[in-house]
Amino acid sequence: MGRPIFPMAALGALLVVLHGTSAHALNAKSWVANAGNDGNDCSLAHPCATFQRAHDQTSPGGEIGVLTPGDYGDYGVGTLGDPLQIAKSVSITNDGTGEASILADQRFEGSAGIFINAGAGVVVNLRGLVVDGQGTGLAGIFFVQASALHIQNCVIRNFEAAGAWGIFFSHFGKSQLFVSDTIVFNNGNGRDSGGILVAIGDAGSTNRAVLDRVHLENNVHGLVIASATGLGQHVIVRDSVISGNAADGIAALAITGQGPAFAVVERSSIVNNRQSGILADGPGATLLLSDSTVARNGVGISTVNSGQLISYGNNRINNNIGPDGAPTSFLALN
Repeated sequence: MGRPIFPMAALGALLVVLHGTSAHALNAKSWVANAGNDGNDCSLAHPCATFQRAHDQTSPGGEIGVLTPGDYGDYGVGTLGDPLQIAKSVSITNDGTGEASILADQRFEGSAGIFINAGAGVVVNLRGLVVDGQGTGLAGIFFVQASALHIQNCVIRNFEAAGAWGIFFSHFGKSQLFVSDTIVFNNGNGRDSGGILVAIGDAGSTNRAVLDRVHLENNVHGLVIASATGLGQHVIVRDSVISGNAADGIAALAITGQGPAFAVVERSSIVNNRQSGILADGPGATLLLSDSTVARNGVGISTVNSGQLISYGNNRINNNIGPDGAPTSFLALN
């Protein structure tokens, strides 16, 4: 299998001009409702109709709440559609009101659901959202810059333009990604696409990511950790399921002389993926595997080009369609 070349140029086309913010006082908490109106001030008594209007009416560090089920995307007249564009610290929270969705604009092949481009110190929290590419979107969540992104209890699905990703986390600076209790499925089109991509944006960048109780299902690739220029990627996958993906379940890719692509995978199931359950490709591509199951994949575990898979000796790597593969070394359980 050749190393994927990820479509940075295509995804870069999503770097659109951010919405402006009006000059009057902003809300500490804004609200949206299915019957809201974007001419409102987004207060509880006068909710808005879209997350974008609510974002623009909310002070940095504020929150957006959802009053009723509904679709809260912003489908304007932009050349690539109008994703929700986040440019400051904000929490968007849907707790128990029913489905609150953002649908990629079907008028444009390659639109996004949520686009995050903010400065150092910015923290974004997304909870209880459904982000749907409707078969044409290019990125469910396209992250360029912020200090941290928290994704909780979300569904990201159906981003199927060529080179599409459910979560595209490639940035400038030092950033952290936290995903929990979330399902990412039916994303990707072509070998350089899939569920979640954690990649480096520039030479001074480094990523830290934690995926906890995450399902990556029926994508092209499940999770790809791709390190090139920069200080490297460090990812933890815990209590998760990576299954039914058309290519690799988890792939760590590193290039000679560049930063590491490092992951710890524990208490997880990597099953029924068509190519490798786990692939470590290149020097600096290192995975530590503990108390996990790797079964019914095209190949169980694969290490190429000096990649390493280090086992704690408590894994179940068997019953794969092709070779099970073998760890490159073992660590003792303390």
